Amino acid sequence: MIEISHVSKSFRRKSALNNVSLNIPRGKITGLLGPNGAGKTTLIRIMNLMYLPDDGFLKYNGQLLKKDHLKNIGYLPEERGLYQDLTVQEQLTFFAKLRGLSNLEAESSANYWIKKLEMKTWRNKQVVSLSKGMAQKVQFAVAVVHDPEFLILDEPLTGFDPINIDLIKKLLFEFRDAGKTIILSTHNMQRVQDMCSHIILLNKGKVVSASSIEDLFSGFVSNHFVVRYKGTGIAFANALWTDFELVNQIELPGGVIEARLLKRGDKSVDDLIKNLQGHVAIEAVQLEQPNMDDVFISLLENLENE
Repeated sequence: MIEISHVSKSFRRKSALNNVSLNIPRGKITGLLGPNGAGKTTLIRIMNLMYLPDDGFLKYNGQLLKKDHLKNIGYLPEERGLYQDLTVQEQLTFFAKLRGLSNLEAESSANYWIKKLEMKTWRNKQVVSLSKGMAQKVQFAVAVVHDPEFLILDEPLTGFDPINIDLIKKLLFEFRDAGKTIILSTHNMQRVQDMCSHIILLNKGKVVSASSIEDLFSGFVSNHFVVRYKGTGIAFANALWTDFELVNQIELPGGVIEARLLKRGDKSVDDLIKNLQGHVAIEAVQLEQPNMDDVFISLLENLENE
C-alpha cells in the first residue's frame, strides 16, 4: 500500500526523520508509536503531502505518491482542522467534495455518516457550538466521508466517552475487514495491543522496530511471576530465599493473596513451586505475560544502552 524509502526530513538543521524505510501492510491496522519528538507527526504529514521529504521517496500502490492519491487517503489529525462557522452537514459535504465526490455523492455520504455516527439531532449546528466529543465525531466523519482505502488516524479516540470509543473501534475493525489500511498513531499502549496487528516504533527520527505484534512479543519474555497462595506473608517471603524478589502483593477474597515476583537469573516456574512447597498453600502460579507498555519501554531502554 505505502512504501517509504530512505526518507529524511530536517527543520532548521534539526533532524526529524533520518533515513526511514517502511512498508505499511495492506488491509491491517498498524500502530505508529514513539515518544514525543520521535518523528511521528512529521512522517504522517509527509504521507499526506503536507511536507516534502529532503531525501527519499514514497510510493502509493507502486506509484510515486502524488496529489491525486489524496482522494484515496483519509486523515484525522491530532490538532483539529474543522471550520468553526460551518454546520456539521456543511462540513462533511464540503470535505467530501474537496476529496473528489460530486455534489450528489457528497450529500449522500454526508447523510450516511451523520446517521451512522448518531449526529442527526445536531447536524445543523455550527462546530463552534459543539462539545469536544461531538466535534471529534465530526472530525472522524470528515476523515472517512469520501470512503478512502487508506486511513491515517492521529489519536482518534481522544475526547470520546466509553460508548463512543466502542462505536469507533467497531467501525475501524469493519474498515479493516473490508480491506482498508489503517495507521493508528497513539500513546495508549493498551489500545495498540487491542486493535493493531502490526506496529512501527520511531525514536529520534529513526525506526526502532517494524513488525507484527506477534513477532514483536515473541522476542520478549517476562521476568515476573504471579503467585496466588494462602498462608502468612512471612512464610511466603522466607520461602523465596534469594531466587526471587517480592515486588508487591494484594489480598483477594477468600483469604487468597496474589503476589508479583521478580525472578533472578534463569529461574523457572518449577523452581518457584519447589521453593514455596511446604511453606504456603499454592493456588496458582504463572509467568506474567508482557504487555505493550513493557515492550515499548524495553525497546527504548535497549536503544539507550547501545
